[in-house]
Amino acid sequence: MFVVFTADDAVQSYTIDAVNQFLAHRQNPNGCAPKMTYFTSLNFTNYTLVTDWYVAGNEIADHTMTHVGDPPQDEIDGNLIALNALAGIPLKSIIGFRAPFLNFSVNTLKLLAAAGFTYDSSAPAAIPVTDPGTDAFWPYTLDNGMANDCLAVAGSCKGQPVLPGFWEIPMYAYFDERGPAGAHLMDPWLDGANGATKVNDTATLEYMKATFTAHYNGNRQPIGLYTHPIHLSTTYPGVNPSNSTINMINTFLDWAQVQQDVWIVSNEQLLAWVQNPVPTSQLDSVAALKCSTPQVDASQKICNGIPANENGLLSHCAFSDFPFFTCYGCPETEPTVGNPNPAQQVPDGQQARFRLPTNCSTPFWDPVAGKCLCTASDCAFTDNSRSIGVRPLTPLYLYLLFRA
Repeated sequence: MFVVFTADDAVQSYTIDAVNQFLAHRQNPNGCAPKMTYFTSLNFTNYTLVTDWYVAGNEIADHTMTHVGDPPQDEIDGNLIALNALAGIPLKSIIGFRAPFLNFSVNTLKLLAAAGFTYDSSAPAAIPVTDPGTDAFWPYTLDNGMANDCLAVAGSCKGQPVLPGFWEIPMYAYFDERGPAGAHLMDPWLDGANGATKVNDTATLEYMKATFTAHYNGNRQPIGLYTHPIHLSTTYPGVNPSNSTINMINTFLDWAQVQQDVWIVSNEQLLAWVQNPVPTSQLDSVAALKCSTPQVDASQKICNGIPANENGLLSHCAFSDFPFFTCYGCPETEPTVGNPNPAQQVPDGQQARFRLPTNCSTPFWDPVAGKCLCTASDCAFTDNSRSIGVRPLTPLYLYLLFRA
């Protein structure tokens, strides 16, 4: 069973820290660190951290430039352009979208399909899997229209909109004791459970486990942790998440990973399996689930999204509203919806940085020299995954197994 982990909004050190407190110490059955999807909006985003997160194997997806619901085309396209220019994310790698506030329309879906996106993930699945009328569908194409969020999105469902080959990855809700009346979608740990006004981490953990179990014992539809990581940051001034809540989320993931054949994945990884499914015993053969490491010597000085390589090479773009760092040269002005890729500001005595070309992977592109360090398969990536088999009986695994 797949547990999808996503984050929304700006990418900053404190949001990365928040995600890492749940994922950095974990492994999937093939020995790989779990990957996640970051739906990135650009206000307050530090572009170099987007580069680092992408090169580490995570998915970067579109969340508009300025976080507006029912977004116009320039908000969607501007995000693509800026992430490509200033974070070095290949355009072909930005395949997913989530609407801010989950506020989308039929027009949003049409814009995404026309722009070449692979999927949207903005529509909730808000009926339990145990209900005969459940809308907790596996990801599906819009060849025959939408099947989620029908009442909220005018003109959708009943066969519309027809967008062949474009996918919807539903957002799977958790349900407390009230069933459909007690649905919890994004950041469920911020909600009171069972109609209560105050958060109770024990009650939240109980309904999260119960919903997971319903999926696991049924058709094994995925389930997700859909986060706004700033709410869980322990390093952002003024935000003080409860240690109990952080421990509860980790306890849930500990418990889920004890179950047989559970993988924590990104939307991109989930969709790769859905498009070409294999039995659980063969999941280690799925390329998207492997952990491929770029072969770049740690001593080499190159601004490429690997912290050990890029130290001292970043450009600091000291804008008053939201300063950031980038490998790709500072723009003369802050990126805007009207101009998402301003002309590059070149300091005296230096030359302009070179933006990522289409024929080189981000970790191998030297934006200072304008050179691709790898143009052959034998210098590209090393697969560090292991074959899956009988799970090793480590002390931690035995502890979690018997505690569960």
